[in-house]
Amino acid sequence: MPRPAATPFVLVTIALDAIGFGMIIPVEPQLVMRIGHVSGAAASFWLGAILATFSGALFLSAPMLGGLSDRFGRRPVMLLSVAMQGSAALATVFVPNLWLFFVLRAIAGASSGNISAATAYLADISTPEQRAQRFGLVGAMFGLGFVLGPAFGGLLGTVSIRLPFLIRAILAGCNLVYGFIVLRESLPPERRRPFNWRQANAFGALRGVTLDRAAQRLGIVWCCLWFALGAQQSCFILANQMRFHWNSWQNGLVLALAGAASALTQGLLVGRVRRRLGLRRTALVGIGLSALGYLTYSLALRSWMMFPGAVILALGALANPAVQSMFSGLGGRGHGETQGALSSLAGLMAIVAPLTMGGIFSFATRPGAPLHFAGAPFLLAALICAGGAVVLARGATPAG
Repeated sequence: MPRPAATPFVLVTIALDAIGFGMIIPVEPQLVMRIGHVSGAAASFWLGAILATFSGALFLSAPMLGGLSDRFGRRPVMLLSVAMQGSAALATVFVPNLWLFFVLRAIAGASSGNISAATAYLADISTPEQRAQRFGLVGAMFGLGFVLGPAFGGLLGTVSIRLPFLIRAILAGCNLVYGFIVLRESLPPERRRPFNWRQANAFGALRGVTLDRAAQRLGIVWCCLWFALGAQQSCFILANQMRFHWNSWQNGLVLALAGAASALTQGLLVGRVRRRLGLRRTALVGIGLSALGYLTYSLALRSWMMFPGAVILALGALANPAVQSMFSGLGGRGHGETQGALSSLAGLMAIVAPLTMGGIFSFATRPGAPLHFAGAPFLLAALICAGGAVVLARGATPAG
């Protein structure tokens, strides 16, 4: 039986993943320009390619790490991935050129696939009634990480643009030692499953989502949530600069508010709402609030309207852990395989959605556009969430 300290280790690991990703956001453009000897305009292309590399590696690795954790246990997979993240961060401190930076970001993305083993660990030690709340804690850790990471990285970057990577490596090293001490295996040998490459590769994992109608519907809903998020990732800052002439401080303030509110929603509200409404209705409420939040972003005529939009969208974070918990309730899969498939779907959306939403934004705001509409990506995100709600409402899925 896992020690009580094991759950905090899992949550700390997830938080450090998010913090580590967020820490490099303020310094990555400068580092790319320095080691690539390129201008700011050229750096934007390389940054997009680097993000796609990170997301692509995550997409490929998540189901494989989940499958390996079903075969060999959660503990070795999690500890190895933490060691890989720390090593990649430490090597980045000394990275001399862009090509090696690509390789290191691919390693960081691949080791971030440990989210599948981490969430499988929580599923192992949770009852069906506890899963939504504990998956909500996972979302809370991500929210907290995305609040603290950019702020911490920006502060460290004023000293040196490579310092955030060194601190990331040190934090990973401390977490690795902590894990060796407190983390006990959650998956006993008798519950382990053979490693199946057909299901553990990314495309096999995606096929596994289509095994039955309930899995198909939940997979579609999950993709809707993550695809809609691409509007915020790729267009939020540019749209606010264009519509409201916001600076980085104003954009950062709203993003920090959204991250903090999302962390509170998933950390404190998911369990309570789930007990009152059940998983299915909790997911529907969350998806509906997400659609309303994106619609508020889209139609905002004054800058102050972005703040309530951020809060509404953060409350919509009820949906993710509820859908994730319903997916875990489907039979016939190991928790590692299931969480790997979900992480892979999210990684795929992280590649496709920003490119799609960015293209829509460019088309809707170009000179000579029939209707100049900077909120177009957010409107599409609202419609996609609404479509996800219809799929969930009409389908036969675990009620929880």
